[in-house]
Amino acid sequence: MTTTEVSRSIDARGMPCPGPLMTLIGAIREGQVGDVIEVLSSDEGSRTDIPAWINKAAHELVEVVQEDGFARFVVRKAR
Repeated sequence: MTTTEVSRSIDARGMPCPGPLMTLIGAIREGQVGDVIEVLSSDEGSRTDIPAWINKAAHELVEVVQEDGFARFVVRKAR
């Protein structure tokens, strides 16, 4: 578990692909550099889509934690 302070938490559990990713992109656009956004997603596609987008968009994937039935992605806005 991270000790990073989360600026915004998005509960996208139950949301089908590409919903969790699109919600994260919206939050990144609204946020400030350095903001930490947490996304909870039960969608299997998010496990590859979110890290791939974060890498492509040059943000920081702080951690991915597998929880019971969902994954928790913690992202830091880099630019």
